[in-house]
Amino acid sequence: MASSPSRVFAALLPVASDSYGDENLIDFGRVGKPTTADTQIPPREVQVTGSAELSCPPDRAAVSISVSSSKESVNDVKNSVSRRVEYILQTVRQHDVKEADTAVTKYIQRVDDLYIMEAEVRVVFLDFDKMQRVRSVLLEKLDKSVCVGVPQFIHSPECLSTIRRHVCVAAVENARLKASEVCCTLGQGLGRALLVREEESREWSGGFPNGGDTTQVTLHQRAGLIAHTVSSRVFVTFELRPKDRPRKKL
Repeated sequence: MASSPSRVFAALLPVASDSYGDENLIDFGRVGKPTTADTQIPPREVQVTGSAELSCPPDRAAVSISVSSSKESVNDVKNSVSRRVEYILQTVRQHDVKEADTAVTKYIQRVDDLYIMEAEVRVVFLDFDKMQRVRSVLLEKLDKSVCVGVPQFIHSPECLSTIRRHVCVAAVENARLKASEVCCTLGQGLGRALLVREEESREWSGGFPNGGDTTQVTLHQRAGLIAHTVSSRVFVTFELRPKDRPRKKL
């Protein structure tokens, strides 16, 4: 977590006392006791900025498995592809992947005297170790007509929403710590927050440096390189309060 240099402003205003004119000038010149509205003074305050930066690794991995076949008969090509697709789905189910995380797309065309059919099974995994086991089974058991793709690591909307909230809260906490130190220097107490405003929020995802060779990178290392980072900078105004004096022991 990184913090940028802060700007600190403190406003210390004297407490106004009640004032009166000459009490003998009852009819004309007496200055009455100020009303509540007249004596209301803007609160003493300290203003600070706080920054924070957080990163999170992907929490999802999508794998696409493609199947292709060409036959002279439309039924033969359908059966050939369907058998392989069913084996893929069965393997996925055996590893406790939910049906909602699996999608199948099929496409068939005719070229001259041949029927060509292609199918793609896209599976979203929440468990990266489970994903590796499924990929290993499919690579070992299926022939070259099946292509098991390289995992694509992604961040779910829930993951991104969580880190955005956390980084903003962290920035506010950093601002509060700074304000607390300022109050100690001024001999004041830190009061409630009067204003909180997020001034800047940025996001970016990591990638492979310089497009380098990733053949020797493990899947877990690959996931770490695609971490999503969020930064936040906030402006906060806190109320300044007189510091409590220690009570004298009787």
